[in-house]
Amino acid sequence: MDLSKILSIAGKSGLYKVVSQGKNAVIVESLLDNKRFPAFGHEKISSLEEISVFTTGEDMPLKQVFKSMLEKLGDQPPIDTKSDNTALKTFFTGIIPDFDQDRVYVSDIKKMISWYNLLIKHQLLDFTEEKPTDETATAPTESALVQPAEPENPETPETPKKKTPKAKPAAAKKEKKSE
Repeated sequence: MDLSKILSIAGKSGLYKVVSQGKNAVIVESLLDNKRFPAFGHEKISSLEEISVFTTGEDMPLKQVFKSMLEKLGDQPPIDTKSDNTALKTFFTGIIPDFDQDRVYVSDIKKMISWYNLLIKHQLLDFTEEKPTDETATAPTESALVQPAEPENPETPETPKKKTPKAKPAAAKKEKKSE
């Protein structure tokens, strides 16, 4: 499952799938109504891969939250997002027992449940382990690529090379005319 291609756009409901890249915008398709439109840089766009949930320990990535929801629920639908706040918090405690109840709001829980429903509906949640390809299995390790460092000479510190400007073509033409 690649959540980096699924976006959330602030101020717009639902989730969006990246279709293509425009000159100054990303073309997205809504998972709700399949309409396409450009999402510009001034809009607050977040990839689901970047979102995580506050816990009492380390933050939990959204992918892990969806995975535990799928494991706990199986084929059953999750709780209705219109349920009361205590029922929603109780449901989410069953999914992530150590979530930070002070920093994770009920609106966040509702949003995650609606996102989970959308991803299940469009069959975008797949937690099967990807097998490494032949390239990654036979690729040299990082330690094999590292070359030993040359001993530094403290007397001659290394200075960055300055770029010299290239000769302008117009100057070359003037020289030809004068000949």
